Parts: sequence; C-alpha cells; structure tokens
Amino acid sequence: MKCIDEIPAAELKGKRILLRTGIDLPIDDKGNVSDVFRLERSLPTIQFLSKCGARVIIASKAGHAPKEKISIAPIAEALKKYISVSFVPDLTGTAAHDVVATMKDGEMIMIENLQRDPREIAGDDSYAKELASLAEIYVNDAFPSAHRKSATMTGVPKFLPSYAGLLMRDEVREINAARSPSSPSFAILGGAKFETKAPLIKLLLEKYNHVFITGALANDVFKARGLPTGRSLISKELPGADILSNPRFLAPIDVTVERSDKQARVKKPEEVETDDKIVDIGPDTVAMLAPHIASAKFILWNGPTGIFEEGYIRYTQNIAELVAKSEAKKVIGGGDTIAAIEQSGVDQSKLGFLSTGGGAMLEYLLKGTLPAIEALN
Repeated sequence: MKCIDEIPAAELKGKRILLRTGIDLPIDDKGNVSDVFRLERSLPTIQFLSKCGARVIIASKAGHAPKEKISIAPIAEALKKYISVSFVPDLTGTAAHDVVATMKDGEMIMIENLQRDPREIAGDDSYAKELASLAEIYVNDAFPSAHRKSATMTGVPKFLPSYAGLLMRDEVREINAARSPSSPSFAILGGAKFETKAPLIKLLLEKYNHVFITGALANDVFKARGLPTGRSLISKELPGADILSNPRFLAPIDVTVERSDKQARVKKPEEVETDDKIVDIGPDTVAMLAPHIASAKFILWNGPTGIFEEGYIRYTQNIAELVAKSEAKKVIGGGDTIAAIEQSGVDQSKLGFLSTGGGAMLEYLLKGTLPAIEALN
C-alpha cells in the first residue's frame, strides 16, 4: 500500500484527485454537524493535496443508507470552517463534470453523499467507473469504511492509480502495532453481540497479558457463569469455558444497574435482581483495573464500559483518566468510546492514537487486512 505523500508534490500539481474521506459525521435534528472528530482527523490529507496544487474532489458517505439518503451539505458546511471548499450537489452527472472541468490548481470541491446512489453499497463497478471518470488519481483516506466492499472502497482502484491517504496510512501502522503489543499489555473490549466478537476475544487472549471484557459483552459473561442478569441485553451465544477459564481473562466485579423506575445503583453481579438492567461497571472494577493500566506498556481499548447513549459514561471517563496517566503506547477506537472521552474532558494528547474506525478497527485487529487495503495493494 503506497501513501500519496510518496509522490513528489510537483507531480500532483494540477492533477484531478478523487479523495474518499471518512467524514460521515453525525447530523442533529436541526441539520447541523454535532461532532467533528473524524473531520479533523481527515484534514492533514486534504490540506496536503491542496498545498501540492492538486484539484481535489472530496467524496464521502453520510447517514445509514439505504433507509435514509440524506444530503452531505451540512458536512460540507462544517468543512468550510477549516478549508475553502465548494459543495456540488451532484455525483457523476453533468453538473459534477462541468465543475471539475473548471477547477484550478489547489481548489477543492465536495460532491454529494455517495450512498445516494444505491450502487455504492452494492459495490457496483459501473458506479466506480463513473466516479473514476472525474479524476486521474484516487486517494482512499476512509478507514472507517475500509472493511466494506463498496464501489469507492474496492471498485474505484480498478480504474485509477490508487494510494492511501495520510490517515489511512497512520491507522494501518498503529493498529498493526496493536496486533503485536509490547509486554505487559492490556486490552479493553466492549460492545455487544458476543457471537461476532468471540474470534477477536480469543485472539486478544493469545496476544495480550490481560483482556478485560465490558459493556454488554460482560452481561454474557455473567449469564454464562450462571449469575442473574435481570433485564440486561444478552447475546445469542455465550462465552465458553475456553474463554471464561483463561487466566488472562478479566470481567467486571461490580456493576451499575438501572431499575425500571430509572433509579441506578451499584451492586455485585450476584445481587442483580429481575427488575435490574446492567448499564455500566462500578468503582470496584475501576480499582481492579487501575494496576493493570498503570503497569502496561501497550493499551488497546475499543468500546465504552456503559450504555453511552443513555448517559452512562462515568466509569468510561474514569478509565480514560487512568489511561491518560499511563506511559504505555495506546490505541483507542470506537465511536462511542471517543465520544465519551471527548465528554470527559481528558486531554486527548495523552491518550495515544485515537482511531476513526469502530468495526473497521476490530476487523483489522482480527484479520490484519481489510478489503479496501487489499484494493490499494
């Protein structure tokens, strides 16, 4: 996988470059972007190409197609606060081609939401070819979508000279390091659906000195151990003895539960009642984890400890504070994890590498490659 900065700047001047970014940003009810983390992480590649004098066509998806085909216009507006960019409400039609034909060196435009055309998700090469016709070079900087086989991820590289963006390069480098961590190492994995996480958990148990399972995955651990789980979310499959009896495996020793009247309190797992829903870990678990975090030379973290969308972020914040104090090399990812950290006020510069990927990060950790990376190779 070659990175775009391996090409001399003089050779990029005047070139039409289709830049696939991962700035699929959340848009609130008023039509405004509510989080710019991925946008800011994408800026180095955008600014590099503009500085080289390239004519940059920025492309990204927005929303969760096919059920919604929202416009990417609010994201283009957010981008304008950082760089000079014009929004073109078209994809591969006459309007887009006409604007591209009049672009000057160093100028940038942003085309409409890629997923407005169903061929993007379908991975249709006809759509990939139409998009490729806008440019002379393709740059993929969209790590959050790198595990997808969409038209831009795996199709466009068939029709244009293709390179990784600066962020894509950094993501691959840092997550590669997380696949071979320095010892002692410590991994934190949250989320849900144990059946999809089991292969990764088993791999992490081989590579890391300790692996702490949290979030809804911890509910599955309690259920498998015969402990009560009340109204908590439980996966279709549960962890087996090979995981539960592994000496490297860690699970919460206390939990925060919410009753149906929305009152919350901390309990031991065995004290969970029928009306309780497990919503987070507790302070004893944070205290248990503290020495593992303090002594680690490498920390991997994906997934908050609690139900972030319902406001249970206190103990995720506590973990972030401990991680910030650690001198370990750190790789942290997952949208809710990053959002909770941002709310915590913890200095992000002390948290190591913050990945823009959630599912893409987990899949890369497991497989060591992704479809979009294979396409660039």
